[in-house]
Amino acid sequence: MPEITAITPQKKDKTRCNIEVDGRFYCGMKLETVMQNRLKAGVSVTEEALSRMQLESEKQTALDKALTHISASIKTEKEVRAFLARKGYLQEVADHVVGKMKEYGYLDDEAYARVYAESAGKKKGARLIAQELRRKGIAEGAVEAALSEFGDETESAKRVLQKYMRGKPADRETISKAYRYLLSKGYGYETARAALEGLADED
Repeated sequence: MPEITAITPQKKDKTRCNIEVDGRFYCGMKLETVMQNRLKAGVSVTEEALSRMQLESEKQTALDKALTHISASIKTEKEVRAFLARKGYLQEVADHVVGKMKEYGYLDDEAYARVYAESAGKKKGARLIAQELRRKGIAEGAVEAALSEFGDETESAKRVLQKYMRGKPADRETISKAYRYLLSKGYGYETARAALEGLADED
C-alpha cells in the first residue's frame, strides 16, 4: 500500500500542506484535514482515500479561490484548471469547481471566445486570434463561431499599420517590415497588401 513519506507546509499558504506519497508530490491539502485524519509520515493510505479526503474538505475552498481568480478578468476552463493544478488540487476537485462555475454562469468558453475576439479584433487579425483562443483551450467550434462575424479586416489592419508607421519613413525597407509586421499580427496576405495600398494612396 502507498505510504505517506512527507507532509510539509506550503510556503505561500501556511493553512495548507503538501503531501508526498512514496517520495513524490501527490497533492496539496488543508492542515485541518491532515489533523482530522491523523495523517503523518509513515502512515499507509490508498490514493483513493487521499483523493476522497481532499475532495470533501477542499471543494468549497477551491471554488472560492477560483472565483477570486476570475474576479479581475474572465478565464477559460483550461486556465481555471491550470490555476487549480498550480494550487495543488486534484482533478476531482477541479472537476467539481468547473462544474459549479459553469452552473453559476461564471465559466463559459463560448462567451469568452466572443468577447476576446471582439476586443482583440481591433489590433489583431483573425488567424492570430484563432491561434490564441486555441492555446487558451477553446474548442474549435467556439473559435469558428467567435470569428464568424469578422468581415473585411482591412480597416483594422490599416489602423495597426498607421500606428506602426508613425514617425517612420515610407521607404521600401520600412514598407517591407510593415508588411511582415501585419502578417505577424495575424492578418492575411491580401489584407496586408490592401492596407499598405491604402496607406500609399493617402500619402
